[in-house]
Amino acid sequence: MTAHLDHLVIAARTLDEGRAWLEGRVGVSMQPGGTHDTFGTHNAVLSLGPDAYLEVIAVDPDAPVPPRSRWFALDTDEMRGRLEAGPALIHWVAAVEGLTPSADVLELSRGDNRWRLTVATDGALPMYGVAPSLIHWLSPPPPTRLADAGVRLVKLQLGTAHPDRLRARLDALEFDGEVEVYEAPQAELRAVLQTPGGLVTL
Repeated sequence: MTAHLDHLVIAARTLDEGRAWLEGRVGVSMQPGGTHDTFGTHNAVLSLGPDAYLEVIAVDPDAPVPPRSRWFALDTDEMRGRLEAGPALIHWVAAVEGLTPSADVLELSRGDNRWRLTVATDGALPMYGVAPSLIHWLSPPPPTRLADAGVRLVKLQLGTAHPDRLRARLDALEFDGEVEVYEAPQAELRAVLQTPGGLVTL
């Protein structure tokens, strides 16, 4: 199973807040995404080139409360508290082939997009967000349709108290990409982006 970066996940209290925060940093406009009925969320998206993208995601105030925990730990007090300080890069997703639906692998859709994604039943992030969720696209992935805004990921930096464990997970996936793993007291994620205005770190 060879994996590569599929997308970065930025969470915010509201989609408008997250979108304004991201656009103010990268200097380009995001594109509308859509709603995720299973989790009561909605998003906006930005191309990172032909093979990857970035999403800003937030709870959709117009959606009913879902019967299960929302993904990306959005229902937790810890994540709500974190986002009170502003939008944040909280997670990343790696693309793989051959995911089979199960209790922790859901088949999902948004508009014409269809995919399978690993999601813990309690919505928790793997290794507090530094280990990737896994996605298998059943339709052409978003980068094939998004307008190229001239933004590229230079490096994804992942800090964790268990760097060897994270490296072992990435090695097991045969992950191919610009990822730097380092030791840190707690989970940290930083993305270095090349933008039309220069380098930006999220």
